[in-house]
Amino acid sequence: MDYSRPRLADRLACEYVLGTLRGAARRRFDALLPAHPTLRRAVAAWQETLLPLAGSIAPVTPSARVWQAIEARLFGPSPTAAAPAPWWQRLLPWRVAAGLASTAALALAVALAVPPPPTAPVLVVLMPNANASVTSAQLSQARFVASVSADGRGLVLRPLDTLSVDAGRALELWAVPAQGAPRSLGLVASDRSTRLLRDSLLQNTAAFAVSVEPEGGSPSGAPTGPIISVGSLS
Repeated sequence: MDYSRPRLADRLACEYVLGTLRGAARRRFDALLPAHPTLRRAVAAWQETLLPLAGSIAPVTPSARVWQAIEARLFGPSPTAAAPAPWWQRLLPWRVAAGLASTAALALAVALAVPPPPTAPVLVVLMPNANASVTSAQLSQARFVASVSADGRGLVLRPLDTLSVDAGRALELWAVPAQGAPRSLGLVASDRSTRLLRDSLLQNTAAFAVSVEPEGGSPSGAPTGPIISVGSLS
């Protein structure tokens, strides 16, 4: 499915912002957002269009039963054996304000389920590793840009130059922690952008690195070839 098509992106974004896109379809859309700027723009446009509707919601006075349920949720149920509090205590301004705020929030949530605006991605520039032992002049100058979604679930790695990798060899991306062994994020292309979906890409990650590995990836789960490019998150 071509998610760059404006009409398709607009329809999906509308359902997403309204909250009618649910279940597996919503989770799939969440996973697509980091790698598809057309979808992110469409979501932002629908949020901007629909959010003002929240201001047109007429205030609703809750019934006594609803009010009691809200107070119980905010302040906990009152002990049955305890004497009722004086009326002036029950009407303290902070309790009234808190109850009204809760009611308004509930009304807004029912009227319009709007997700938070997409957050700017985390950009990491991977520069050539001067200590790498490679014979290829291209690989010795390899540079990449990694764009990681703010939720840490999506990553796009783009080489800044077209790289040539020997037959039987491949490039592999690693998440490098401040302490401990690197973990593989998968193979990446040398001549185009690579999109990866992983859980917790930024958790316990101090840097990203690209190594040259046998075709199919490192056989040991750790870098076996030269690290040609490194980029720190700090």
